[in-house]
Amino acid sequence: MALTRLLIPYVAFFSAQFRVLLQYRAGALANVVTQFVFGYVHIMVFEAFYASSTASMPMSLREVIIYVWLTQGLLAMQPWGIDLEIRDKVRTGAIGYELLRPLKLYALLYTRAMAMRTAPTLLRAMPLFAITFAFFGMELPPTWASAAAYIIATFSALLLSAALTAFGSIVMFWTISGDGIGRLMPICIIIFSGMLLPIPLCPEWAQPILQALPFRGLIDTPYRLYLGHLAPSELPRLLAHQLIWTGIIILWSRWLLSRNVRKLVIQGG
Repeated sequence: MALTRLLIPYVAFFSAQFRVLLQYRAGALANVVTQFVFGYVHIMVFEAFYASSTASMPMSLREVIIYVWLTQGLLAMQPWGIDLEIRDKVRTGAIGYELLRPLKLYALLYTRAMAMRTAPTLLRAMPLFAITFAFFGMELPPTWASAAAYIIATFSALLLSAALTAFGSIVMFWTISGDGIGRLMPICIIIFSGMLLPIPLCPEWAQPILQALPFRGLIDTPYRLYLGHLAPSELPRLLAHQLIWTGIIILWSRWLLSRNVRKLVIQGG
């Protein structure tokens, strides 16, 4: 009961942020068109690559096509950059009002990040998947077990994504502008998560490094479970990788925030 009372304010905060983000339907539709074009171009590159190679590939072209559409459909779920509203509050000094709330600041930042990564994803994913399922090679998971494993791993990836987003917000307490973390985060996601190239297609020497880093849990892990390329029986091990990194990032973020708040200089007068 006490836990329920503790969570109620954050659930209400998430609900309010979620409803606000659902209002940007025109922007989401424009992003769907952009993501579809980028996904189609990405698939054309893979088709040319597979057509020109006689080597045995660890993933079939059909699997890669589905992987690309999953990447584009759930693109907004990734921790692409900083929270612009928090950046503005840090720059103007309005972040001081957040410190006056009778709630934990990190929990508020994490809740905001969860809303940021869910509402836009729903707006973009539904129309894009509807089109790709109908006309462009998107398919359902091969088994119910793969589908269940994918859903669980995707929720865990959302927790990891929100932790990374909240970490970016906390870094802005130090840097104020947020330009550095805002540019570094997308590079890490594109290269290390399997977005640009599925990890099985990466050089063998790089794969142990990519599999150890947290970014794999954002894209490569859930999408390969969807394909059946990773067996559902491997879910406990993969889930442990995602959740351990999520916990590490949360603890690190909370430690940074505690140091930042003690030394915070309110900007803007």
